[in-house]
Amino acid sequence: MYKCGALLALGSLLLPLASCTPAKKDTSSSESRTIWINGVDDFCLYAPMTVTTIGEAEAEVVAYCTNSSHGTRVMPDGTLKGVHFVKTPNYVQVTGVGDFTKINIKKGDEGGELDPHGATGAGNPVGGEVFGNSFSEGQQYYEWTNFMSDSEFCIRACIGDDAATNCQHIYDVMGCMWNMPANYDAGTFESCEGDSGEPMGVYGTSTWYQGVNPTPSAHTAPSSSNCKTVPTVSSKSKREENVAFYPVEPTPAPKF
Repeated sequence: MYKCGALLALGSLLLPLASCTPAKKDTSSSESRTIWINGVDDFCLYAPMTVTTIGEAEAEVVAYCTNSSHGTRVMPDGTLKGVHFVKTPNYVQVTGVGDFTKINIKKGDEGGELDPHGATGAGNPVGGEVFGNSFSEGQQYYEWTNFMSDSEFCIRACIGDDAATNCQHIYDVMGCMWNMPANYDAGTFESCEGDSGEPMGVYGTSTWYQGVNPTPSAHTAPSSSNCKTVPTVSSKSKREENVAFYPVEPTPAPKF
């Protein structure tokens, strides 16, 4: 729907003039749990609906995206301080830092992990879904993992036969840099291609399990290339692509 200062008559239709702007739908209270991962400036994260910790709200967190085109809540400008997107043969991943108190994560929260399984198998959040266009248009990722704290984030969505291994969700207290070693630098917003890293917790033919001593070091961050930077990532609105038409009664022909 468009908000217009003037309309152009064309037969029995009124068309919005080029100067019309799209009517914006308020999504600030959206409870959508569907997120997208498409690029450095088009991705979403999970966070609480009201101020609390990730651990307290993990079953009910909602989607916050970098723009309004997905019908979700939108991250306020200034939320993201550094973003690093990478596409590998086996997954897409976004890592970075920010002020996530702006999306209701309680200050001082060291964070928690979200995934499509959860303790009950219904997922954290319950019913959460992840989609993206990196490998095919509108592809659903059935294996993904997202860590959130008040100042750091990482999210990975996996494909292929090893998707569950590359998006393992059992290391929920180990945090981003152990699970997804990558670039987390503030002040840089980049999109790269990269190698698939070693699966978290897998060391050669051995698998480490959380809580077993000693705790192994994180894997080395995989190499990346063809990086392209953008100045920043801020909220934006995607212009509606379909013009709305407003039918009216036909205008009688003039009489002479």
